[in-house]
Amino acid sequence: MSSYVVDPPKQASIPVVGDSKSFPVRRIYCIGRNYVAHVEEMGGTADRDPPLFFQKPTDSVVNSGATIAYPTKTGNYHHEVELVLAIGKGGRHISEADAQGHIWGYAVGLDMTRRDIQGGGMPWEIAKSFDESFPVGAITPKSKTGVIDKGQIRLTVNGKVVQDSDVSLLIWRIPEIIARLSEYFELFPGDIILTGTPHGVGPVVPGDKLVATFDGLAPLEVTCGPAK
Repeated sequence: MSSYVVDPPKQASIPVVGDSKSFPVRRIYCIGRNYVAHVEEMGGTADRDPPLFFQKPTDSVVNSGATIAYPTKTGNYHHEVELVLAIGKGGRHISEADAQGHIWGYAVGLDMTRRDIQGGGMPWEIAKSFDESFPVGAITPKSKTGVIDKGQIRLTVNGKVVQDSDVSLLIWRIPEIIARLSEYFELFPGDIILTGTPHGVGPVVPGDKLVATFDGLAPLEVTCGPAK
């Protein structure tokens, strides 16, 4: 049995719908600029550029029902609702035809962003990968949902709809995301992939209640608290 000079970090995990066991999180991969309307609202063009990948740390995971702290070093804290993939079978150079077979389940999540830092040209690590930057709802197994390639994704803030789209509008579709990502990294069971956010991103302030939904998946509810 291994021993350590300091206590090892707690294993990050996400609840699973209908199961007492949870899904262990190994790595969290994200793709940026993957809906045309969002690319355009951020000042870009709707060209089908190569996928823009980045990562979040595992301890950025926050489960539904939590209060998340307003992060430091920002005055423009934004929500981005996304369909989330939970990988159950790993591999390298996965083909698009085989990609769906690597998905264990689905959830809805938020890629919280320090927009002023991101827009200021600073490293995306600082803008995207901070504490509590990945609130996520419970995972529903693919065995219950079937393959998801369409469906309404929505976010409300204090009851007002701010993001509302359909994942059929992804620029890079789910099999393409998995196949392309596996060219850069070997995927393993426990990996998480955020598939991109639709248009309507905007600011969050302390006291706001965010509710993210996707057809057939468990909702995500979090509240923005004060800065720590």
